[in-house]
Amino acid sequence: MLLAQISDLHLDGTERATRRAVRVMDHLRALPRPVDAVLVTGDIADHGAEAEYEEAARILAAPFPVLPCPGNHDVRPAYRKALLGEASEAGPVNRVHHIAGVAILMCDSTIPGRDEGRLDERTLAWIDSTLAGLPEGQRALIAFHQPPVELHHPLPDSGMLERPGDLAALLDAHPRVAAVLTGHAHTAAASVFAGRPLIVGPAITWTLRMPWEGDRPADREQPPGLAFHILGDDGRLTTHYRVVI
Repeated sequence: MLLAQISDLHLDGTERATRRAVRVMDHLRALPRPVDAVLVTGDIADHGAEAEYEEAARILAAPFPVLPCPGNHDVRPAYRKALLGEASEAGPVNRVHHIAGVAILMCDSTIPGRDEGRLDERTLAWIDSTLAGLPEGQRALIAFHQPPVELHHPLPDSGMLERPGDLAALLDAHPRVAAVLTGHAHTAAASVFAGRPLIVGPAITWTLRMPWEGDRPADREQPPGLAFHILGDDGRLTTHYRVVI
């Protein structure tokens, strides 16, 4: 299975934000081997306005499945209404998608009005029941916005996933989960969480530079990037990052 991951579009109505997101999606549509799905790991809108999600729906339209989850800049009612075409409710937005025989859980780790994230009791229960209900032997991936471990300091807004031990306990109980994928850090990163690969997709809007790269934390000129994930028949996840020129 071949997946692409993009994150942190921060669509705000400006030509710059639109241009960067369009470049990435045009790149994906032109691939000689179509991806099985695109994962969009949060902060799709910058202000959470309906108009931003309406633009996102146009940009993200593709001949392959595009699977989003919200980030801390997203607003659930507008996200549901304008991006998903659903009633504008305020509860967590959790979805499971079955792609090429793999269950992909796109989870809502947002706390409305805060930069930090949390998989609340309702979401944790949904993850548990969804994984428990999968056919025997079916593999799964879990994606959400805020990373559950500190990757570098500071994060763009210092927001991380609170109470990551709750998720770690769930992963211990469900060995079929092959990897965890997040966004939010505005730079490509890889680590390990609860014995699984933890992959952070690069941001579309701008890149956070590492402390050893100088005193300019935000590199707005770096071209937008994406990650490609290959999930092999042996259940191992291989990840490649690519900058879109």
